[in-house]
Amino acid sequence: MSEAHTDTEAVEQANTGFYEAVERGDFEEVAGLWLDERYGEISCVHPGWPVLSGRGEVLRSYALIMANTDYIQFFLTDVKVSVAADTAVVTCTENILSGGPAEDGAELGPLVGQLVVATNVFRRTPDGWKVWSHHGSPVLAESDEDEDDETGEDAV
Repeated sequence: MSEAHTDTEAVEQANTGFYEAVERGDFEEVAGLWLDERYGEISCVHPGWPVLSGRGEVLRSYALIMANTDYIQFFLTDVKVSVAADTAVVTCTENILSGGPAEDGAELGPLVGQLVVATNVFRRTPDGWKVWSHHGSPVLAESDEDEDDETGEDAV
């Protein structure tokens, strides 16, 4: 097996592990998957959020998300991994199913689906591949009106 193939697989595993740790709400594991200060400043953009820089801001954001999300599951599609020396870029679509706090005695709040395209940048360290930057952007769903416009049904 070539080194490049091994690196690609290792990065894909690191990427999957990152999402699985968030799904489990394991803050310590999530924190351990991010690059530490010895290797550079990390950054994160959650959909609709400003740019967060540095371990403090980034990890605080994950603590807030996990504290306010009772259920989250990521179905990753269109995963593409590119490795160049000690840096790797993963692009993917996050098909997210999440639920907030339960209401009226229910076990779980209403589930919401969301599509986000993400770019995750990883850096090789002696401890393996670590997340250097995450950027998520929402995918706007087409409305019925948009589809009508494309078919020309509403054209005058």
